[in-house]
Amino acid sequence: MPSPRQKQDFPVQNVRRYLEPGPIVLVSSHWQGRSNVMTLGWHTVLEFSPSLVGLMISRGNHSFEMIRRSRECVINVPTEALVDSVVRVGNSSGAQVDKFAAYGLATAQASIVRAPLVAACHAHFECRLRDDALVERYNFFIFEVVKAHVAPSPRHPRTLHYTGDGAFMVAGKVISRRAMFRPDMLP
Repeated sequence: MPSPRQKQDFPVQNVRRYLEPGPIVLVSSHWQGRSNVMTLGWHTVLEFSPSLVGLMISRGNHSFEMIRRSRECVINVPTEALVDSVVRVGNSSGAQVDKFAAYGLATAQASIVRAPLVAACHAHFECRLRDDALVERYNFFIFEVVKAHVAPSPRHPRTLHYTGDGAFMVAGKVISRRAMFRPDMLP
């Protein structure tokens, strides 16, 4: 019997390298005539119908109060082509700079919410705050996706996944096991 691979201790504060829930997103907001965008990696799908998504937005982000007060946002899904913009947006504050203008991010009007869509992104999910019970304690917002816009191709875009230490992985090879799933388990 083969022996298990040797493991070594790992810093607990770096487990995100293995547990990041999904692609890096750009969250846009609008409040009192001003728009902003932030880079975010801490999100999770909570329910399919209604479509609920949880976002952990640090209180130190300029977007935190804009989103808290407006009670809405757009979750924009960038692809590999936007990696430099994702980093620039994440390294700056909307309190000091108009990130859309500074980084050449074109916007489009959303259908339902006031926050803008980041036009170059593969997908846009317009959201309204559904539950703020965990905001005060954990900075965790629960949003309902009220409108979704997704480019028809590619079907599996090359999204960015942050692993810490300034490094990203890019979604790559797709492995289908559709035939193995029970039909009622396929969304």
